[in-house]
Order: sequence, then C-alpha cells, then structure tokens
Amino acid sequence: MTAVSTARPLAERPSPLTPRGTVWAALRLHRTPLRIWWALVAVTAAGMLWAYALGADAVREWNRSVASCAKDLACVDTLTLDGPTYAPSTVEFYDLVTGLATSAVAYLPYLVAAWAGATLVARDLESGTSALAWTQSVTPARWLAAQLAVPAALITAGTTVLVLLHRLVWADGRDLLGVDWYNSDVFRSNGPVAVGSALCALAVGALAGLLVRRTLPALGLALVVTVAVHTLGDLYRVSLWPSVTVTGAAASNLPADAAPLEHGVILTSGERIGNNLACVDNDTATDLTRCMSKNGISDLWATYHPSSHFWPLQLAESAILLTLTALVVFLTFRVLKRRTA
Repeated sequence: MTAVSTARPLAERPSPLTPRGTVWAALRLHRTPLRIWWALVAVTAAGMLWAYALGADAVREWNRSVASCAKDLACVDTLTLDGPTYAPSTVEFYDLVTGLATSAVAYLPYLVAAWAGATLVARDLESGTSALAWTQSVTPARWLAAQLAVPAALITAGTTVLVLLHRLVWADGRDLLGVDWYNSDVFRSNGPVAVGSALCALAVGALAGLLVRRTLPALGLALVVTVAVHTLGDLYRVSLWPSVTVTGAAASNLPADAAPLEHGVILTSGERIGNNLACVDNDTATDLTRCMSKNGISDLWATYHPSSHFWPLQLAESAILLTLTALVVFLTFRVLKRRTA
C-alpha cells in the first residue's frame, strides 16, 4: 500500500516571518496607537514652538507696556480695553500652553504604561494574535522583542524631541514661567528622566500584560506600578546626590534658585534642632546676632541643592530608571519562556 503524504504543498504553507517582517507586523498591528502617539508629540511640539518663537516675546511686550504706565490708571485701562500690540489673552494662552506642555511631557509615562499594559501584550494574548504569530516560525522571544523594540524606539525618539523643545522654552522664558527648576513636573520634563520614565512604563506595562493576560486588569496593574515609581522618584530624588550644608548668615540667605531641603538652629549646648525658623527673618547681621543670643542659639544651619545639581540629579535618577527597565524586561522574557516552554 502506498503511503499518502499529509504534508501541505510549499505554496500553501505559511511563510516564516523574518525579523524585519516581525517588526513590520508589529507596526501594522499597533498602527492606531502609534498614530495617536505621533499626533500627541506633534501637537505638544507645535505648542512649545509657538511659546518659544512668539509667545514669550508677546508676554514680554505686554509686561513692558503695563510697566511703562503702571501708575496711570487711564493708561492701564487703555491697554486692557483697546490692547497694545498684544492682548492680555496672549499672556493667558502662553501660561496655558507652557503648563500643558510641561504636564504632557511629565506624565507621558502614564499614557505609555496604559497603552502597553492594555494593548501591547495583554490584548494579543487575550485575542490569540500572539499564538497565531508563533505558528508562523516566530518564536515567542522574537515576538516579544518586536513588541518592545518598535515602541521603545518611537517613544525614545518622540520623548527626546519634546524634552529638547521643553528645555528650549524653559531657558528662554524662565523669567516668565514662575516655576523653579526643582519642581517635580519641570524637573522631569527638562532632562533624560522623562525618557527613562517612559521606557520604564513601557516595560512595566508589557510585564503586566504578560502576567495578567487580560486587557483591563493589565491596564490597572501597569498604572498602579507606574504611579508607585513616579511617587518614589519624587520622594527620594533629593537623596540621589549629596546636598550642600551651610551655617551662619548663609543659612538664612540661600541662593534664589536653590532647592531648600532642611533648616534649623544649633543651640549653645551643641544640639541641632531641625525645622526651626527662629531668627531666619532678620534683615541685618546685628538683628541676627541679637536674636540668636536671646534664644540661646549659637548658629544656624541649612541644607539645599544648588541649581548646579540639576544634571547630577537627572543622571542619577535616569540611571536608576534605566536599570529598573532592564530588570523588568529581563523578568518579562523569563516569564514568557516559562509560560511557553
């Protein structure tokens, strides 16, 4: 009896996906979220370009016009009603645009985590799309690598552009923004911490999707972990680099751009008492000496971060975020290997 072959003809067999084909498949599969991402980047970048090219000059022109007739009520009414070169609404719009841009860059990790947790991995596992890919000569590891590599490259590129534009706007309009460099949102938006946070959120979302395998629970878990990472960064950021400690009159007269941490007094017994504001409001050295003598204080002390610590703090926090990202990615591949063994 002649054996009947059950193998399908070569023309009917699914062609194996190459690494390039896997990447293009991932792009096609997630094209809608990627379009939304680039639209968000484009809108935010356009707002910051307007603030840098036109908005800041408009605000300064308005401020000069108001200052030139500060004591002339009729003049001020004329500026308000008729408007000089620029109307007050431009000032309000500048504040709105810069504030929204800062928040957009600072809180991008939440959007990335939500998308990664809900659609990047969990939806594919829940719908069976991943299993279909694995039947076409695509190993689970290659599938996951494509799922992570493509978004990681696009997120890094987009976030980097936004950070550079935000730094441009911040450097040009620092006198208009009224927010210190150590403000949490401003700090995140002005350096590589924004990129590190976004990549960490991507990795956390992918791991959440792989562990839960359901869209909505994965989204919730990814957001909870991202909030925890964000909060811990705000709490412990000032400890990532040695602070500066000063005593005496300098403790009551810190630099205008310093990020104050702690302050207190040193008693004549040598005991240090923190968070004590005694004598720090005296204007002259004589008043300060008299106040200290009256209260049994031998000296004042304060710790702070000068503005020169911006980059050490940025690099230290970024290194921690990227290390955490690498650990989460490693754990994600380990979990995938165990579940598909």
